[in-house]
Amino acid sequence: MCAARPGSRRRDAAPEDQLSAVPNRRSGRRPGNPDTRDAVLAAARAAFAERGFDGATIRGIAADAGVDPALVHHYFGSKDKLFLAAVDAPADPSELLPTVLASPRDELGAAVVRMVLHVWDGPGRAAGLALVRSAVSNDWTAKLLREFLVATVLRRVVSTLGFDPDVRAARASLVASQIIGLVMARYVLRLEPLASASPDEVVAAIGPTVQRYLTGDVELPGH
Repeated sequence: MCAARPGSRRRDAAPEDQLSAVPNRRSGRRPGNPDTRDAVLAAARAAFAERGFDGATIRGIAADAGVDPALVHHYFGSKDKLFLAAVDAPADPSELLPTVLASPRDELGAAVVRMVLHVWDGPGRAAGLALVRSAVSNDWTAKLLREFLVATVLRRVVSTLGFDPDVRAARASLVASQIIGLVMARYVLRLEPLASASPDEVVAAIGPTVQRYLTGDVELPGH
């Protein structure tokens, strides 16, 4: 672990700024302490928002934060875990997607909706609501939410369906529109009777639409 260089200044990030502001890039190494972890998270948020999940790298984030890449691995373990921490994600997709991906092809739509309800009706609701509400008014958080939903969740679902990359992207965007609409209507706006409907009722109503977006005959945007 490297000691801080002379002349470096301590950086105290206000909690309310951590998602909404793009951190200033600084050179120099940081010691392994809570301020270091906050600096890595701030650099990660900017990198994922600017370059997307695929374009951001552990090495680049470490350089932006002024730390050794090994320290990033020490704190977060992997790029996936760092991304979830940076976004303050309501759930870890790696824990939920195996059940979805194990579903028959013609039941994927229902499985996706059940996964969404499982997250939002569970203990992750508060974090999810904070992320969605922030994304509505802040472009950086919107980019992070988009990366979370598309890059780490939906792309892994549509990649199993055998479509060309451009078709997968179009289908994923349509599914995302349905999921975001469901979350906004049921949990943010609390529109009735959707807000009070049982999970089975929601799956029965919305699952077929998601299924059509995933595998059905639909006019795709951009095609």
